Amino acid sequence: MAATNTLSLLHIKDTPESLDSIKPKRHIPIPIPKPPDLMHLYIAEKPSLGRAIAAALPGPHQKGQGWIRCGNGENAATVSWCIGHLLEPAEPARYNPAWKKWRQDDLPMFPEKWELMPKDSVRQQLNVLESLIRQADTIIHAGDPDREGQLLVDEVIRYFGTSAPVHRILINDLTPAAVARAIQSPRDNRDFRRLSHSALARQRADWLYGINLTRFYTLSYQQQGEQGVYSVGRVQTPVLGLVVERDNTIENFQPRPYYRIEARFKAQEEEADQQSFTARWQPSEQFQDYLDDENRLLSREMATQIAESVQSRPGTVTESRFRDRPEAPPLPFSLSALQIEAGRLFRMGAKDVLDTAQNLYERHQLITYPRSDCRYLPEGHYDQREQIVRAIGRVAPNLEKACQDADLTRKTAVWNDKQVDAHHAIIPTNRPSANGKLSTAEEKIYGLISRYYLMQFAADAIHREGKLTVRVAEHQFRATETAILAPGWKALELKLREARKEPEKTPLPRLEKGEPVFCEDSSLTERKTQPPQHFTDATLLSAMTNIARFVTDTELRKTLRETDGLGTEATRAAIIETLFKRDYLYRDSRQIRATDKAKALIGSLPESVSKPDRTAVWEANLESIRRGEGDPRAFLEKLKEEVRSFMQRPQGQPNQGTKQSGTASPEPHCPKCRAPMLERDGKFGRFYACTRYPDCRGTRPLEEANPQDGTSQMPVPCPHCFSPLVRRKGKKGWFWGCSNFPGCRQTLDDDNGKPVIHLRKST
Repeated sequence: MAATNTLSLLHIKDTPESLDSIKPKRHIPIPIPKPPDLMHLYIAEKPSLGRAIAAALPGPHQKGQGWIRCGNGENAATVSWCIGHLLEPAEPARYNPAWKKWRQDDLPMFPEKWELMPKDSVRQQLNVLESLIRQADTIIHAGDPDREGQLLVDEVIRYFGTSAPVHRILINDLTPAAVARAIQSPRDNRDFRRLSHSALARQRADWLYGINLTRFYTLSYQQQGEQGVYSVGRVQTPVLGLVVERDNTIENFQPRPYYRIEARFKAQEEEADQQSFTARWQPSEQFQDYLDDENRLLSREMATQIAESVQSRPGTVTESRFRDRPEAPPLPFSLSALQIEAGRLFRMGAKDVLDTAQNLYERHQLITYPRSDCRYLPEGHYDQREQIVRAIGRVAPNLEKACQDADLTRKTAVWNDKQVDAHHAIIPTNRPSANGKLSTAEEKIYGLISRYYLMQFAADAIHREGKLTVRVAEHQFRATETAILAPGWKALELKLREARKEPEKTPLPRLEKGEPVFCEDSSLTERKTQPPQHFTDATLLSAMTNIARFVTDTELRKTLRETDGLGTEATRAAIIETLFKRDYLYRDSRQIRATDKAKALIGSLPESVSKPDRTAVWEANLESIRRGEGDPRAFLEKLKEEVRSFMQRPQGQPNQGTKQSGTASPEPHCPKCRAPMLERDGKFGRFYACTRYPDCRGTRPLEEANPQDGTSQMPVPCPHCFSPLVRRKGKKGWFWGCSNFPGCRQTLDDDNGKPVIHLRKST
């Protein structure tokens, strides 16, 4: 059947033509036994899921190469499967033979009509599916319940074309009962077309962005005499930027002293049961000039003055609050939450956690679908709690008592249909035994997932909290207390290490607001600022998931809090591993560090490529497409404009990185944004222009190839906001200022053309 009819036949009529034009390549179908008169074809994402579906269908079962025939007569069905993506986006040379060679003149490369190519390693299974699709009367799409799972089956059906109706089943749990329930609840595949659009837009965005920018920056580095490929990706590069920024901050960190003031107070009324208490000084706006960005007091002179001014002085309680605060149990895991917690507790890498969870799901069928981004459960799952809790007690004997103590009448907020979409939180299944012996890693991950499920049937933890705020003259001091009154669900928490036994703190006296107090003594403690810690698997995953923390723009940060961050649940571990394979990252014990190659690349990239802001917004756009609110064509067209903006340069211009004498000379960086600069012809002769033009219009005279302002050297990050520093000349000589001025007014002293990394007073 002609490929042009594929879309309407798949009931995806409103799919934009630019998103679904795929040229099929003819195959020689391998022979498949003659099917029954009416054939229902199930297409799973992977063989393990295909076998689980076949096991839930009536027999007899006949196995073949890449398929399983189930049942007879009206109940007959054939189950087959993909092996991940059977098709992949065509290489550039497929669109244009000239694109096979890497040349600046061919950039950017934008295919007019998108094509897919069979992956050689799985071509035989693709042939099997071609024969089955052409014989099927009904097709049941059984890809994993996520964006990629939707696309990888859809693209195979589109590639060959069919007139058969296509249904969709969502399987989160590979136990026979759960698979059977999913089979009994098929939906129209049209209900998921937006999910497919989103996945296809993501696939093509990665091609446009990754291939064009990788070639552009690799060729630029080759012009400077560097070797190797400098790969750039819309997700991997901002992740790499996070690591490079953190490493640079630590490397350039200069510890500074700061001062903590504490005072000991006692109620003025003489009562035998009133104990003295210690409170810490709280900075206020009038001391802003003496504080750093974390409100730490930097002036010893001022600290001494404050400590002496309150000693032996009367004060007043201005705030008194004591309460017992209940804390509900945490929600069950999503994949990222599981990877972060397992990394923290067990020091497991993100990929190790995913592989282990995948084993528990596919081989042992002990947990539900692991690549989930959701932490809620369908309300209907509440009815399965007794079976699941019994199964946990049998699979993990060390949790048997917790299972016996579970209050199965309790129902927390986790059961909420409004919060569940294609998949739900990762929880144990009702299967009471593993398929063979569990490995140590599998035991740990299963136990962790089980504990978070059992927490839903434990009482709230009760915290006893107290706070007293005291005013002495113009200064405020605050004392707090916290203790766990009843552990509740916290009894199920795994501790990283046993807490050190410390003497119990004396409870705060129960003073009322307005009561007089007396400052018996005050003390001053000098401390040193500490650099941030290098990333680990757990903290890097946490950073990717909560990317809004690394964004300075207030409105953008607000938007990003509602998205999934950098990458998806299923891809984050693979992204980190890719950066290791490409020699951008290396491990130093538990720490993840950036290589010199990574630092060089990030230092030369414009911030719009290396910062997380825009790529996280793209994830929000893809989510908007999934909801049917965004236009995938508009998304890709905007992306093409952005790719073009990175490559604005004189056509046919030879490499300007070498002087006529043949000696290499590094080009300067833009004085505005620190991106590399290139020579251009202008009305008044040649000059240097920013490679980010027209987004940035920074220029400098040609004779300033090695300017005094320091922009010819590797950018140095601002210690306050991490934007590049720029060397400027003021009334008192050279100094370094933040390129983010006036958003950041940080300045540093200059030492023979290099910034001195300790803070000058901000202006």
